[in-house]
Amino acid sequence: MTFGQSVSTCFSKYATFEGRASRSEYWWFFLFTLLASVASGIVSETLSALFSLGVLLPSLAVGARRLHDVNRSGWFLLLWFIPVVGWIVLILWAIQEGKEPNRF
Repeated sequence: MTFGQSVSTCFSKYATFEGRASRSEYWWFFLFTLLASVASGIVSETLSALFSLGVLLPSLAVGARRLHDVNRSGWFLLLWFIPVVGWIVLILWAIQEGKEPNRF
């Protein structure tokens, strides 16, 4: 999946918490949000805040779908609220390849 396809897919499935997201879909969208956040932050703090609110739901949805691809529940996104340890666990799961059929 290319950068543009990934961003388009994530916005078209902005509230779809079912199904799976490939590694490329997740990481390209992550890169998009990172670059756009930095760019909007340089322009204006208000613009950055509005952008962050705008991508919150699509980011949560693609995160849940990415966890489904590695056979984990989307509820594991709550690990993000555990500083450092939760972040490391989520990053390790996000880089895994979804190889086999699973319950999602």
